[in-house]
Amino acid sequence: MKKLFSIFFIALFAFASAQDKDSKETANRFFYELTFKPRKDSAKIEKVMTVLDIVKDRSVYRDYTMIAQDSIIKIQIEAMQKSGTFKDMSKSIRMPKFSEKIVKYYPDMKVQYIERIASGFSPLGIAYNETIKFDWKISNEKEKIGSYNAQKATAEFGGKKWTAWFTTDLPFQDGPYKFSGLPGLIVKIEDEGKNYSWVLQGNKKVPNWEELSYSEKISNMSLKVTEMPREKFEKTFSDFKKDPFATARPMMTQEVMSKTIPGMDGTIGDMMKKQEKMYKDFFNSNDNPIENYQPQDKKKK
Repeated sequence: MKKLFSIFFIALFAFASAQDKDSKETANRFFYELTFKPRKDSAKIEKVMTVLDIVKDRSVYRDYTMIAQDSIIKIQIEAMQKSGTFKDMSKSIRMPKFSEKIVKYYPDMKVQYIERIASGFSPLGIAYNETIKFDWKISNEKEKIGSYNAQKATAEFGGKKWTAWFTTDLPFQDGPYKFSGLPGLIVKIEDEGKNYSWVLQGNKKVPNWEELSYSEKISNMSLKVTEMPREKFEKTFSDFKKDPFATARPMMTQEVMSKTIPGMDGTIGDMMKKQEKMYKDFFNSNDNPIENYQPQDKKKK
């Protein structure tokens, strides 16, 4: 059962990430609705709620989908543990649209971009670090965004031109994704082609905030990440997307793969195939990245 849970959590919760420390503190949580075009050749748009959690020494940005379901996941996992019977939770849990987590460290705003991959039967966090100097052009144009008085600024980033609206009513020089560096919180930002658009929808205080969710803790996710240069990170993550169970497959004997578990349709091998398809469907659903990355050697050419 322990190995089965490991396979399941690798597949289901690799979309959540963790970072450097996990201490209880109060966070300012800002909810951003992200409207985006997942396909370059399609006009179809999708929406997802993301959150920016700001604490004393850093901010954490991520897809809110899994966090919002934490209590539901806790109830179902505890029921499975009590009964010893497996239940396919993928049928009742909404999967996130984005798997990355972005941590900005104050005051220098060093950015750490984190993804989660599988290492055998354990999740492994991989990350790259960068310090981004946004060359914001602040205009005198002002507008009401929601309930906030906002001012316009523009910048180029990741091969796109961006327009941001920030408010000094919220004294945080931060924003969704990697964006920061304006004299107030970014309440709206979108690229010129409207491929990605974040709009602040609300905020609240989160007492006893912990960076790790219940689902991350139960699946043995560590707060530590393996840092590497961005080019190596891109290669490692690309290899993982092509074959998500490459490191676990050699450890699964034919005998184990053919076993069935009470409450599960089919064999463990069938479940692994299903989870692998889920992974690939997830990664293949978006071919329109937020930023266009080019290795340094290609940039110089």
